[in-house]
Amino acid sequence: MNKDFFVTNRKKVGGYIDNDSLLILFSGQAPQKSADENYNYVPNMNFYYMTGLNREKFILIISKYKGKVEEKIFIEKPNTDIEKWIGKRMRKEEVKELSGIGNVMYIDDFESYITSILMSKEIDNIYLDLEKRRWEGDVKESLLLASKFKNKYPFLNIENIYHKISDMRTIKSEEEIKNIKNAINITKIGIENLMKNAKSGMFEYQLEAYFDFAIKTNGAKDYAFKTIAASGNNATVLHYEENNSKIKENDLILFDLGAKYNYYSSDISRTFPVNGIFTSRQREVYEAVLKAEIETINKAKPGMTQKELNEFTKRILIEEAKKLGIIEKDEEIIKYYYHGVSHYMGLDTHDVGSYNKELEVGMVITIEPGLYIEDEGIGIRIEDNILITENGCENLSKDIIKTVEDIEEFMKNR
Repeated sequence: MNKDFFVTNRKKVGGYIDNDSLLILFSGQAPQKSADENYNYVPNMNFYYMTGLNREKFILIISKYKGKVEEKIFIEKPNTDIEKWIGKRMRKEEVKELSGIGNVMYIDDFESYITSILMSKEIDNIYLDLEKRRWEGDVKESLLLASKFKNKYPFLNIENIYHKISDMRTIKSEEEIKNIKNAINITKIGIENLMKNAKSGMFEYQLEAYFDFAIKTNGAKDYAFKTIAASGNNATVLHYEENNSKIKENDLILFDLGAKYNYYSSDISRTFPVNGIFTSRQREVYEAVLKAEIETINKAKPGMTQKELNEFTKRILIEEAKKLGIIEKDEEIIKYYYHGVSHYMGLDTHDVGSYNKELEVGMVITIEPGLYIEDEGIGIRIEDNILITENGCENLSKDIIKTVEDIEEFMKNR
């Protein structure tokens, strides 16, 4: 990403905070996994969105005092002995070049800097990213810092900047959309590699490995989320993750997967017959889901809400489910379709932002209807990634095959 993108984001968030305030964002650090091993590090995405930096234990401060905005970033001081074990850390000049932040300090000076600025200036507000999705669980650095401020400086007002940054992230720039398209194109290669190598008798995780290999050899270091590889009845479990069942001859297999490119996600679902041919019943159900998906994509446009899209999708699925003979009453659809049809997508696969907002130009969402018939061993979801445009929407993943005819033709010629 060009550093101008991050400079613009900081200027915008600087306009959201009041005068006589500090905004503090943490890059985070990887939690311990076991013994001396940590989980893979992924930066806090709000921090990354403001800086373009992907290093642990960095802290961004934006101060706004008497209308003047200043930026500082605190980084770890390099230790050449430790670097022999874990590799070279970022130097100040590199941080300046990547982020566009001119004032870089060492994290050892963070607390003394905070103390001095609170003593020398009349600071009234502290803005922190106070995202917390579960009552229990790990406490983020920002929440710990909020508690410290309340104890040491009870006169300060603590504000949560999380929702403002989330709203900013819902509208994607041209460069962000380009990254998402790259992630989708790599995902397409991975899906085709899966389909080429699918056969009965494999374990789901063995087939999944063809996706991992393809995306990593085509420019993606990682996947956007843990792949769902669900054959037969497993596909009726929305977030099935075990991927350890043996695939049977007449199974459909549902893949929900995506590559990540420059931290931007793709999120695609495709369902196909492992042996290359849909049974008549599988085809009936598949065509019903595909109809709902295509018509919902055609419906998506600025001014709609995702709730309205879901209601539109549900109405189609209700009518199709009646034709399939699995329901008689409208309310029975909940047994076979029990999730929403869309979510935001971007730096996070299920990206941040208010779901009460109307869709706007520049938003990227998924469209992903499904039907899950447990007693028939059929679970089908079809998912594409959609950019909202002035005149409706653009299907960013339209080149990934999904019709019955195209799937069977591809499988026949593999």
